[in-house]
Amino acid sequence: MGNFLKVLVEKAIERVKNGYYDILPSITFSRAPSLKGAILSCKAIPIIAELKQASPTMGWRVYGDVKAIVKAMEHGGAVGISVLTEKEFFDGSLEKLRVVRETVSIPILMKDIIVNEIQLRAASRLGASAVLLIKKVYDQRMCGEDLDEMIKIAHSLGLEVLLETHTEEEFLSGMDTEADMLGINNRDLETLRVDVGVSERILSNVKAKRKPVVCESGISSPDQVILLKNLGADAFLIGTSIMTSVDIESKVREFVRAYDLRQG
Repeated sequence: MGNFLKVLVEKAIERVKNGYYDILPSITFSRAPSLKGAILSCKAIPIIAELKQASPTMGWRVYGDVKAIVKAMEHGGAVGISVLTEKEFFDGSLEKLRVVRETVSIPILMKDIIVNEIQLRAASRLGASAVLLIKKVYDQRMCGEDLDEMIKIAHSLGLEVLLETHTEEEFLSGMDTEADMLGINNRDLETLRVDVGVSERILSNVKAKRKPVVCESGISSPDQVILLKNLGADAFLIGTSIMTSVDIESKVREFVRAYDLRQG
């Protein structure tokens, strides 16, 4: 498929033009609590569980009641829920975001390829606490928006920003933005290759953190969580290993209580 990130951006721009994100103000929800605050105040290991019902790389699809799935995540101790709204490859939807907002009381992250402020307004109206912005999309001018301006607009709408990075250079420059949290995606969105060592290397090399750091992608065991937490990660966004588990609530709890389980 070549550069998968470019494909994702092109599809996102197409969705914007087709009116997919045109959410009427009449269905506005109040927002859930702060995701950043939930991460910083968590007494266990902060896990953002992801509602991800399809994977273009691994070829799996999870069926099931969205309400039951996210309730299990919340009961398992997740500090927040990431909801994919990208529909072509990940079977996400704005309707699922609406349902999740009605179902849980914990913070919600809208995860999409955000290329236009219309998407930010949709996130705000549907009650998301935060949105994910991919730094490379703006650094490489894949869309017509400016990163600093998009962060400013998100904040004006009451949204926090998780700024996703993949390289040490992106991570360091991301610290100088007004983003609320920094993500390290272990997946290279151009090639879709996953390497948890990406987080290890960045966290080992960068000691001065000024924002909460969220590690994303490829995390499948409590031991990985403990390793990255000890290196300075603040939270973990986990999708595949939770969604493909036969017991979602127990799987979330396994990550949340990783330290306790090791000591036990």
